[in-house]
Amino acid sequence: MTKVTAEQLATARGCVLGLMLGDAIGGNVSASGPLLATSAGQLATRIINRVTEKLHQLAALLRARDDLDTGIAVVTGRSARQGDIGEFIAAQVFDIELAGTATHAGHDGTFKSGPLAGRTVNVKTYGDAFTGIDISPHPCDFYLVFSGPPRPLGTVRHHRWQIAAAYLLDTRRLLETLSSRGVKIGIATSIRRADLEAAQIFPDTNPDAPLRLASEQAALLALFAEGGPVSRPILDVDDDREKRREFADWLKSGGLDVTGGTDAA
Repeated sequence: MTKVTAEQLATARGCVLGLMLGDAIGGNVSASGPLLATSAGQLATRIINRVTEKLHQLAALLRARDDLDTGIAVVTGRSARQGDIGEFIAAQVFDIELAGTATHAGHDGTFKSGPLAGRTVNVKTYGDAFTGIDISPHPCDFYLVFSGPPRPLGTVRHHRWQIAAAYLLDTRRLLETLSSRGVKIGIATSIRRADLEAAQIFPDTNPDAPLRLASEQAALLALFAEGGPVSRPILDVDDDREKRREFADWLKSGGLDVTGGTDAA
C-alpha cells in the first residue's frame, strides 16, 4: 500500500481547487495550510454571483428569442421551427400550396405553377443535408431540400441559420438509385455528395440543374444566405420591459402583430 503524506494531500487539495475554481477568488489557492473561512466565504459568494449573473443573462436571452419566435410564427402561420420556416419559404419562392397541416403524410404541398405544376413536394430543411435526409415511405414527386453549409465534425457549437444551397430531387429516380446501391431508406438516409450536387438549383452554379430559377426566385433565396441583404434593422432585445414594448411596436410597424394575426394591407 502506498503511503501518502499530509503535504502530498495538501498539494492535491490545492490542485483540485485550482482546477475546479480557477481564478474565482482572484488569486492562488495555497497548496498547504488551512483554507481560511473568510476566503471560503468570499469564494462561495463570487461563485454564486457568477452563476446568478449567467442565469439572468440566459433568462433574458430566452425571453428575447421567444419574442422573435413569436414574430416568426405570425409570419409562417405555423411555428418558428426550422421545418415550418423552410416550408413557408418554399411556398413563397416556388409557388407551392401547402397542405392543410404540417403533419400531412408523404408531402408538404403541391406546385401551383411553372414546369412542376400539379406535382407534390416534400420540403426538408437541414443545417447540413450532407449528413443525410429523411425519406418518407409515403409517395411524393419531389424532395426540395434547403441546407446550410457542410459542417465540420467535432465540437458541438452554434451555427447560423442560413440557406447555403437548395436541391430538387426526383423521388422516383432517387429511390431507384439508392435501392441499386443497397442503401437503407428512411430517417437520415445517406446521400452521396454527387447526388446532391447534381440536384442543386441554388446557387445557380449547376449547368445541369433539374430546374432553372428565375432571377427573382434566386434573389429571394439569397435573403437567407450568409451575407444576404437585410431589409430591416436587427434589434437587441433584453429583459427591460420598455425595450420589449419597443420591439413589439417595431414588429407591428412592419405589418406584424405579435398578439396574433396580421395587419390589414
